[in-house]
Amino acid sequence: MSGDGTVERSGRGRRSVRVLWWTLAVFVALLLVALTAFAVWALTPYRAEPGPLARAERDPAVVVERLSDGVLISPAGEASGTGVVFYPGARVEADAYVASWVPVVAESGATVVIPDLRLNLALLDSARAESAVEAAPEATEWYLGGHSMGGAFAALHVGSGNGDTEWQGLVLWATYAVESAGLAERDDLEVLSVAGGRDGILPPEEVAEHRPHLPEDARTEVVEGMNHAQFGAYGAQSGDAEPELDDERAHEAVAGVTAAFLLGG
Repeated sequence: MSGDGTVERSGRGRRSVRVLWWTLAVFVALLLVALTAFAVWALTPYRAEPGPLARAERDPAVVVERLSDGVLISPAGEASGTGVVFYPGARVEADAYVASWVPVVAESGATVVIPDLRLNLALLDSARAESAVEAAPEATEWYLGGHSMGGAFAALHVGSGNGDTEWQGLVLWATYAVESAGLAERDDLEVLSVAGGRDGILPPEEVAEHRPHLPEDARTEVVEGMNHAQFGAYGAQSGDAEPELDDERAHEAVAGVTAAFLLGG
């Protein structure tokens, strides 16, 4: 070794480079694992249960049409002129809400568009409603809504004011608006918030805690005995509580509340 320690410093430098490369390799490997896990999670959505979907499609009071990028549910008779764009919950496909919305359409005459979202996540597609309204140009009054994550991002989109659609109001199923949505002082929005009394994912107490983030005159309802997954028809959901209502009665209950709201009742 030279008197000035050059060889020793060179050895330490090589070791530092090796440690840096190993650290980088481990980080990249962990990132790839995380991305792969996310892709698997996002690309395996909850799918519509065939039985409820088939029964809903046979309802003579409505017409269910599959679009290239979602589902359109229209009244078989005269339409009311009210339109609803509804965002599915996280990792739930659009078809899974047909059984829930068919009785609303049949009772209220509203037209409902349930769009497909990127990776089935409203988080990645919160402005999707702006193009979804094009599926029902005859509707003259529009509401935006959603279930769970879908409802939270619907509220954020309405609050942002981004886009060309003038939203009449919000339909929130088993979800809430965050304070940053800026809805609390709005006096130009009609808002319905429905919670499930047996919701194990988002209990009604948690929904109630965020009630101050909605306009003062927002209508809030709790369907006793209904759990989180029953707002759609896609089977049991991990972490949810056992319901005390069967699916048909749960759908009838939330549909009755929602139809009355859309009819101005």
